[in-house]
Amino acid sequence: MSDIRKIVILTGAGVSAESGIDTFRDGGGLWEQHRVEDVATPEAFARDPDLVLRFYDMRREAIQTKLPNAAHLALAKLDAQWRQAGRELLIVTQNVDDLHERAGAARVLHMHGEHLNAWCTACDVRSRWTGTLIERPPCPECGETALRPDVVWFGEMPYEMDTIFSALREADLFVSIGTSGAVYPAAGFVRNAREFGAATLELNLEPSQGTAWFDEARHGPATQIVPQWVEEILGK
Repeated sequence: MSDIRKIVILTGAGVSAESGIDTFRDGGGLWEQHRVEDVATPEAFARDPDLVLRFYDMRREAIQTKLPNAAHLALAKLDAQWRQAGRELLIVTQNVDDLHERAGAARVLHMHGEHLNAWCTACDVRSRWTGTLIERPPCPECGETALRPDVVWFGEMPYEMDTIFSALREADLFVSIGTSGAVYPAAGFVRNAREFGAATLELNLEPSQGTAWFDEARHGPATQIVPQWVEEILGK
């Protein structure tokens, strides 16, 4: 692994599941007893904003009670040591929790937004937000009551795609951790990375829908296989 200097890591719900954060969908197409279409689309917000805001208020409150697990801590360790060695690493996460950051990772990009941010649709400013939105509080920047969860819903464009593709273009290694391989555009990153010449590795609880695209796949709980892989990368 000594020739690897630039790594892009994609993380999904499987990284945070062992911290007690539910994965996005269960087998019945529900998310905490709600249809995804009722709480995670712009149309749902327009139709029933109280339902959507209440749902995300509960999620925001719950996430603040969770703790990083061994997978988050291992990736933060890799980030720190890789940075000290002058090597490039980017953690692109589909997760809207802050567990990577609380574990100590510094180079994290939230392509689907963050629960602990509120986005003002009046002035386009994003503010750190740990409380509720159901009471329609004013925007800290402009004072308008136009805040919504800073979460990318179905039908909306993920954040910083140009940055992500630039990193994939330069990567020596692309690693997908805890993702289903079902949600695009993230599910297509492995093919992008392969086209750009990177080695590819899947670390997941079970084979994903895109396992066949990876050069190597390892399956098991994230808290076990991620720390093992990190120790290999760090040469221990």
